[in-house]
Amino acid sequence: MATATTMRPLVTLALPQEGAARLAAQLFLAIAGTLLLTLSAKTKVVLGPVDISMQTLAVLLIAAAFGLRLGVATLLLYMAEGAMGFPVFQGTPEKGIGLAYMVGPTGGYLAGFVVMAAIVGWAADRGWDRHPIKLFNAMLVAEVVMMAMGFAWLALLIGPEKSWQFGVVPFIVGDLIKVALAASLVPAVWSLLKRS
Repeated sequence: MATATTMRPLVTLALPQEGAARLAAQLFLAIAGTLLLTLSAKTKVVLGPVDISMQTLAVLLIAAAFGLRLGVATLLLYMAEGAMGFPVFQGTPEKGIGLAYMVGPTGGYLAGFVVMAAIVGWAADRGWDRHPIKLFNAMLVAEVVMMAMGFAWLALLIGPEKSWQFGVVPFIVGDLIKVALAASLVPAVWSLLKRS
């Protein structure tokens, strides 16, 4: 039976091989990742009743560059910061903070970000981050799963019709563009590194 080959994600090229220096570098990257996630959440475009942020793009890029373990750890650290009341999410602090915000309308999407990072990170660990088509497919699956989780949670709060109308439809085109962009950027970086 064939086993999946584990390859190194992009970020491992810059990490020390072992010891305390590696752990410190990973911690630094996770914290830097949460800062990027916060900035991307606060960068928004207002289109009608919903705001579109750059957060999906940031999650995809972090997961593809960091791989499964560090990518998921970064997203979990980000969620922990939000749960502790730091204003790291798109609607914080104006729409609440902490766990109260996290169980609100965006709760399913936030949980979906962690699953999204796991799917894309898994793909990156297997070398899919070097191939735009493979990476696009993995990111598209991750996007669909995240949106499904967000839709399901929002449907419990406001009903399926409104959830579809306000929680899915306005994001389809923008998120497809973000998936295509992320699936192009990471393999492009690998190509540049191969040439140097």
